[in-house]
Amino acid sequence: MIEKKFKTLDEQIEIFRSKNMTINNETYAKKVLLRENYFFLSGYRHPFLNNNKTYKDGTTLEELYSLFLFDRTFRNICFKNLLIIENNFKSITSYQLSKKYGYRESDYLKAKNFTNQPGKQRQINDLLKKMKRQIRLNSHQHTATQHYADNYGYIPLWILVKVLSFGIVSEMYSILKENDQKEISSVYEIDCETFSTYLPILANYRNLCAHEDILYENRTQKLIDDTIYHQLLNIPKQDGEYIYGKNDSFALLIIMKQLLDKDKFDSLVIEVENAIQTLAYNLKTIDVKDILKRMGFPTNWKELKNIERSRFNNEEE
Repeated sequence: MIEKKFKTLDEQIEIFRSKNMTINNETYAKKVLLRENYFFLSGYRHPFLNNNKTYKDGTTLEELYSLFLFDRTFRNICFKNLLIIENNFKSITSYQLSKKYGYRESDYLKAKNFTNQPGKQRQINDLLKKMKRQIRLNSHQHTATQHYADNYGYIPLWILVKVLSFGIVSEMYSILKENDQKEISSVYEIDCETFSTYLPILANYRNLCAHEDILYENRTQKLIDDTIYHQLLNIPKQDGEYIYGKNDSFALLIIMKQLLDKDKFDSLVIEVENAIQTLAYNLKTIDVKDILKRMGFPTNWKELKNIERSRFNNEEE
């Protein structure tokens, strides 16, 4: 196994130069590398590379950094909206389940409240253990849970969800009774099967954003089903499958289109458009269309904002 040794900022710059990158300002380059980390910055190199893994002629550190900063902006835009979706989902779920099963953990954390499918009983028991563990850990470490534990002797679900991860609440949805799943997904006017597909994808993206991983060209293992949006945007197909909006960043936008209020999604599109325009201005050796293709964005992606949900519902009827 080859050992990776520490490299000084000067050595890091020389590595870039040895791969045909243009360094216009060494002082600026050192500042960027010190603050952003050579490893993370070079993770954005792929669109700028030739087949021999050297940088295209004229590629500058500024260009590479502009893609890095674009992804950070895009990630922050998605993250704040994913947090809205997470909060909305937790609120809706806790409301529906509390209304039906009660507000004490001794009431809502019963195995009989979940699906009776034989293959999911172990998952139910494991999840209940996770949730009870969170109650023990957070009952005196979180302001809201401590307030209820100290003053009422129990922690209602609408408080508990605050300290549960998106992943845990998503998993809880997957083992609810079908009627309960429908009650929750119907708020979004989405069938429960589609909603069940969306949740783990959203939880994955939420964690990706929180840990500042590369977002713009991320691909998920799960593909979302074809939607009316794919059809109305005339997304091209290859071998019978849409080539955009299935497991890429545009698929994430399609999901958020269905889960966010219209004004919030409209703002999201405007912010993403502004970020793309800034990136386009800063790119010299490659075209911004190359980046959009890696994101899975069709050329008419902005039209997603103008497709009304009511039109979708009317066509279904």
